[in-house]
Amino acid sequence: MSDILQTFLNGYSGYASYVWYEITHPGFKNYFYWLLIVSAFFFGLEMIKPWRENQPLFRKDFWLDFFYMFFNFFIFSLIIYNAASDVIVLLFNNGIESLTGIDLQSFNPLKSFPMWAILLIGFVVRDFVQWWVHRLLHRVEWLWQYHKIHHSVEEMGFAAHLRYHWMETIVYRTLEYIPLALLGIGLYDFFIIHIFALAVGHYNHSNFVVSGKVTGGILGVLIGSVVVFGLADINLLNDAAISSKIMVMIGLVIFGIFGLGPIMKYLFNSPEMHIWHHAYDLPDDKKYGINFGLTLAIWDYLFGTAAIPHDGKDIKLGFPGVNMIPQDFIGQFFYGIKKS
Repeated sequence: MSDILQTFLNGYSGYASYVWYEITHPGFKNYFYWLLIVSAFFFGLEMIKPWRENQPLFRKDFWLDFFYMFFNFFIFSLIIYNAASDVIVLLFNNGIESLTGIDLQSFNPLKSFPMWAILLIGFVVRDFVQWWVHRLLHRVEWLWQYHKIHHSVEEMGFAAHLRYHWMETIVYRTLEYIPLALLGIGLYDFFIIHIFALAVGHYNHSNFVVSGKVTGGILGVLIGSVVVFGLADINLLNDAAISSKIMVMIGLVIFGIFGLGPIMKYLFNSPEMHIWHHAYDLPDDKKYGINFGLTLAIWDYLFGTAAIPHDGKDIKLGFPGVNMIPQDFIGQFFYGIKKS
């Protein structure tokens, strides 16, 4: 019991110290400021070239969604989630160790893998689990009550990405933990994966679109940067001349534009695809929803849940009964727990 209490108290003090450090120490590995930078970037794109020209820049519920970004990533964890989850993880790990003899804290079957492989495996496994969890949120009625908060968005923009009920954090993290822990990556999140998923999620919800060639070129730049600068344990060009590194970068960007560009819509989610996930009127044979992908679109194409009936930039968003969702944060906070 003393271990549980100490873990709970450490969860509060540790996370509070972490949040304060994030705010007061801007830096390359600071998630708080990455959230601000990524958000400002997509806000700027929505300002310069909006996909829906008639939608206001400060759309309906813009500031509510802006608050949700910080509540769901920082405030909720500070209030209760981090401390409570630390206790649950402790109890779960102790239970697994007593039954199997496996200590998940030190269990790491990927420890001999290079960092790029660990990041890739962690990203794909996490996204696949999240895809299934997302489907559960639509199929299980009591979970759908919480997920309605995210689908109450009626004018789409980047900040809508992080408007979701706090119960979703508990559901996602609980169901993610076991498969990731068994791979040795369940006790921590990779910073790079977080930033990449954040950027793609903001893009999927934004009032801004670009072609597959552009997104393919951006992916080529990211891959080229990793290869050229020797990141994530990739050391292919450590001793290469600068001219060779430049040629490799150019080659990977060209490959991204012309090789990956035509298939990007099948690999990664996009605003054109995700807008249909939020459609008020769904196809008759897809009453539980379509396009469940968070970052990757490939799962929807593999499992038959992908659908882009036509250019959906001006379709009605929400769901039948969306007008019953509270318009304020407090009302949404308690929604699903006790409905009037």
